[in-house]
Amino acid sequence: MDIGTISLVLLIGLFILLAIGMPLGLASAILAVLVLVMKFEPALLSNPLSFGCPDWYTEANPGVRCTLTGRPGAGALNILQQKIYGVMTSYVLISVPLFIFMASLLERSGIAKDMYSSLNVWLNGTRGGIAIVTSIMAVIMAAMSGIIGGEVVLLGLIALPQMLRLGYNQNLAIGTICASGSLGTMIPPSIVLIMYGLITETSIKALFTAAFLPGFMLASFIIIYIIIRTQIRPEDAPLPKPAEGEPQGYDKLKLFIAFLNVVFFGAVTALFLRALFFTVTGQNAPLDDAIEPIFLGTADYLPWFAGYIIASVLIAFFGFGRERSALAWEMGKGLVAPMVVIGVVLGSIYGGITGITEAAGMGAIAVLIIAILRGEANFELVWDSLMRTMKSTGTIIWVTIGAAALAGAYTIAGGPRFVADLIVGSEMPTMLVLLSMMFILLIMGAFMDWVGIVLLIIPVFLPIVLRLPIQEIGIFGELNPRHVATWFGVLFCMNMQVSFLSPPFGPAAFYLKSVAPAHISLTDIFKGFLPFIGIQLIALSVLLIWPPIVSVLL
Repeated sequence: MDIGTISLVLLIGLFILLAIGMPLGLASAILAVLVLVMKFEPALLSNPLSFGCPDWYTEANPGVRCTLTGRPGAGALNILQQKIYGVMTSYVLISVPLFIFMASLLERSGIAKDMYSSLNVWLNGTRGGIAIVTSIMAVIMAAMSGIIGGEVVLLGLIALPQMLRLGYNQNLAIGTICASGSLGTMIPPSIVLIMYGLITETSIKALFTAAFLPGFMLASFIIIYIIIRTQIRPEDAPLPKPAEGEPQGYDKLKLFIAFLNVVFFGAVTALFLRALFFTVTGQNAPLDDAIEPIFLGTADYLPWFAGYIIASVLIAFFGFGRERSALAWEMGKGLVAPMVVIGVVLGSIYGGITGITEAAGMGAIAVLIIAILRGEANFELVWDSLMRTMKSTGTIIWVTIGAAALAGAYTIAGGPRFVADLIVGSEMPTMLVLLSMMFILLIMGAFMDWVGIVLLIIPVFLPIVLRLPIQEIGIFGELNPRHVATWFGVLFCMNMQVSFLSPPFGPAAFYLKSVAPAHISLTDIFKGFLPFIGIQLIALSVLLIWPPIVSVLL
């Protein structure tokens, strides 16, 4: 059977199976078998009794080769099982359950709630401050765990009642929570980026680095929109009445600077003790000229660190005063634990200390230790987090197996080459090709989970993108040919941002509905998404128009 017919049957079959409610992993696995049968042993469709190539069948059909059932463990099926085995045994895949476990611990412990309270203290006097706090909290949580669903649920529990109580516009509150809560797709360590790098064999560290600017650009767009909207329509975000004795204006700014000074003191003290440890144990002694010294860990840094510590202490006691420094610490201490987790996860990756998987493990342990120190860790918290991790990971793994099987079967059948030749041979302009891909991803994202899309669609689209003329990608600036796969990965993740809010199956809506007050319907939630979907499309357009934005930090 020709690959064009197979592609059409595959597309129709996928939509039918998903429409009747079949799980994506099972639907993908069934279609994988169907693709192989149509391509390599179509006789099975007309004569199922030929399965296994019995003697009577081969005698009646001389010259027929049963590629799939004649020699089990050979041919196309063997190639397929090797592909699935390769994906499932990838070391990087271990980071997925570790990041999910870390996010579950954060959601169940009081770390996130204290972070929200501290951010609220500093910004509650600003018009739209609670919405801005929600967005900033989402960015920090995304940088800690890279999980999407948990953030939306947590923000819905903490921030939504607060905003509704203060009289915030319902659509603004809903849109802010869901759009900000889905930032885990873009901001490292994003699980979407990890899966993309795993499937396409693209450097995950490069993907993380490239996604920094676009991710924070999107977060900035959301915050700017909140500020502009609340300034134009003050009734959408009434200012809360200040508590008695609460610092205001310039006094609060000085307290925030005092808090930063305390945080700086703690960070430099930790670096001083680290360098002192390496010096005492002799680990930073120059053994070989070819070996680089430990970063910020040599004895040369000790006098500098000591000087910074003394200066910070003098500023705290004589610049701000002991009482005001203590007050500043009390107001902002909820931000310290998240800073530590981010430092452990991203610091270990970009500091060259560990890889992605080890950093995920260290982050999970860091959150668990913090929960223990706060007196919040107990058997119930850990057990519940582990169970939620197993359920989420199990879903991802089964979808990965099914989708990897389908993608592998379609690749063996020649599907990606067929699609690539079809699109490239149509002589469409490069930008129109990319826009067509974005449209397909947006449509697929409205009906399918991102795991299935990255496993099914990206192996088809990426080879096409790599064949496009590099000078025609984008409008401003020229992308480095080495960064095309990385850029397309970031572009794909930005597209998935939109999918989390897209009706009819935008998952963010259902996450929020599970914790929203009864009077808020799904229709109300999707209505609140509209301006934020527009913001996401603007950010997506920036990546299409100016691709070198992903190369700035590479």
